[in-house]
Amino acid sequence: MGLSLILAEKPSQAKAYSEAFNVEKRTKHYIEVKPDKAFPNGAIITWAIGHLVELNPPQFYDEKYKKWDLANLPIVPKTFSYSVSKDKKEHYNEVEKLLKNAKELVIASDIDREGEAISRLIFQQAKVTNKPIKRLWINSLENDEVRKGMENLRDGKETYNFFLEAQARQKSDWLVGMNLSPLFTLPLQQRGYNGSLSIGRVQSPTVYLIYQRQNEIENFVSKPFFQIEGEFTVKNGSYKGMADVKEEARETVQALLDKHDITGKDQGIIQSVDKKEKRQKSPKLHSLSSLQSAANKKWKYSPKAVLDIVQKLYDKKILSYPRTDSHFITESEFHYLKENLNGYQQILNNVFTPLSLTPNKRYVDGSKVEEHYAIIPTKAIPNESIMAGLSTEEKNIYHEIVAVTLGMFHGDYIFEETTIMTNVKGLPFKSTGKTEKEKGWHSLFPVNADKKDKDTVLPTVSKNEQATGIIGIKEGMTQPPKPYTEGQLINMMKTCGKYVEDDKDVEILKDVEGLGTEATRSSIIEKIKQQNYIDVKKNIVSVTDKGKILCEAIDGTLLSSPSMTAKWESYLKKIGEGQGSQEKFLEQITAFINKMISEVPTQLNVPSIAKKIQDQQQSNGISKCPSCQNGFIIEKKTSKGKFYGCSCYKEGCKVTFPAKMAGKTLGKTIIKSLSTKGKTNKIKGFKSKKGKDFEAALKLDSEFNIEFDFS
Repeated sequence: MGLSLILAEKPSQAKAYSEAFNVEKRTKHYIEVKPDKAFPNGAIITWAIGHLVELNPPQFYDEKYKKWDLANLPIVPKTFSYSVSKDKKEHYNEVEKLLKNAKELVIASDIDREGEAISRLIFQQAKVTNKPIKRLWINSLENDEVRKGMENLRDGKETYNFFLEAQARQKSDWLVGMNLSPLFTLPLQQRGYNGSLSIGRVQSPTVYLIYQRQNEIENFVSKPFFQIEGEFTVKNGSYKGMADVKEEARETVQALLDKHDITGKDQGIIQSVDKKEKRQKSPKLHSLSSLQSAANKKWKYSPKAVLDIVQKLYDKKILSYPRTDSHFITESEFHYLKENLNGYQQILNNVFTPLSLTPNKRYVDGSKVEEHYAIIPTKAIPNESIMAGLSTEEKNIYHEIVAVTLGMFHGDYIFEETTIMTNVKGLPFKSTGKTEKEKGWHSLFPVNADKKDKDTVLPTVSKNEQATGIIGIKEGMTQPPKPYTEGQLINMMKTCGKYVEDDKDVEILKDVEGLGTEATRSSIIEKIKQQNYIDVKKNIVSVTDKGKILCEAIDGTLLSSPSMTAKWESYLKKIGEGQGSQEKFLEQITAFINKMISEVPTQLNVPSIAKKIQDQQQSNGISKCPSCQNGFIIEKKTSKGKFYGCSCYKEGCKVTFPAKMAGKTLGKTIIKSLSTKGKTNKIKGFKSKKGKDFEAALKLDSEFNIEFDFS
């Protein structure tokens, strides 16, 4: 009789599960655990290694698809097929044997749509979907949570629609990438573009949003503006105030001063002193996005780095599941946090008397927790040895989560806001300041010593008190929008609805939280970095020349707008809820691709794209072409290898240089010397036809061909 087979997503996860049981035996491919309450006959724990099973490439369906050709579009398989990754074949074969011998299957991969797909595709490939399937659904890898989850497995049917949604995502992204990448690349290459474009359902509109911001900055025209500022002196000190004036012309402001007979050194009177006590509640518990944004702001960690760090802390059983979009927990989590309050305070070395030990709806609301609750510390409080073993980055993230969680139990941050209105000859000046009264939850977070205190402290004044003022015109310049930091890309993707004009699309984007999902946004950002669409320097994001060409190419199409993603994400969500069909969704995607195929080639023939291609050629160019003097010598690649040629090939310039000559690789420095000087210095490393080494200079003949110069 077969045992229950538990399929984890990765080896570390399988190891964590096994630690909740008594282990019978360990092998290279699985762990066997002894019988217990959850599995009376025992169980086998095995694992995927990420995506063991993947969609096949186009050439699997037809060899003609191996080479990009517009005539072969669209590529739409009648039935999608999958294969096992070649480098994971050995492990998959062992997993397949275990699956076939099992009496029931337990999906224990990550508790999200992607995790569901990883397991289900392995079952599908192994042809074992007819067996009983259960689902493990837990938010912590602590031993007691694992045991509790294993003893209360969900029916696999409850989460099957998550698989259908994830699979629809995979197939649609495949269709968009495999069809639209050649559709945009090949016509651009015919126009002189040296490279290829990767088009993505989510990555393309993401790049375009960054491009829009960059255009706003580059096209911004800074203009002067003028205000009236007063520096006032009273009995107890001095302070500054501003009149409610902001004009583009200095003359207008001067006219106002003249109207009030203000000469520059004038007497004023305190018209009013208004003091208000204000309270600031502690921040909401962290979702993955809010944690990524906070960590980037504090330590400049990239979103991908934050996900990797928090995943490690989850694997170490000290943090809850990281890929969550929730800011709430249930009363169950609140109860254990309350019980362990002292332990968490010791971690931060910050002991305080909790203001309240009852759940607050701002943080604790089970009705707002769907699949996962917020990221919080687990019951497993790390000891000194474990904390010492954490990296600096891991400590920072762990402390951040603990501090935000403890904020629930702390008092409000209380401060007093003071507003002074000073009247100078009928012109009022406003001054505001802030005085801290109680630190409250602020005391949980370390103060950055380098950060200047921006709070203005005003002197004590009373109504009708005299104030001597130095009044003058203050000139300023309007400022462009700031470029995105890498951490701000997460929020940009979540809130991109503000760039959409259609009210329905705005609502849909709000509902699905913009572009991508909590689990995929950081990988999308990494992908557009790897594709060289964006560059990140000192945490500031800019669009590269390649990214600009992409954005010019997709400008005006649905690929440049979050609206398309809004509609797609909305329907994908319906599939996950059991209210939509994969077939209908893929029909819509196919119709969209066919529309693009009929429209895109003509749309790409515009001057702005030609200009961007020329800019790219110039920036990538090794030197000016020695023949036509208009184009640039650039590196080119073909199926036969690399060579150098003029960027004005389409305009008739046929100059080309080989990348190798007599066994010697000709680098860009050599090509630049030939193009600019017509010759090089003596070069070593050439080989004759008889295999003998020799050295020689190179020079260009009258037809711009390279020849040896032995003189």
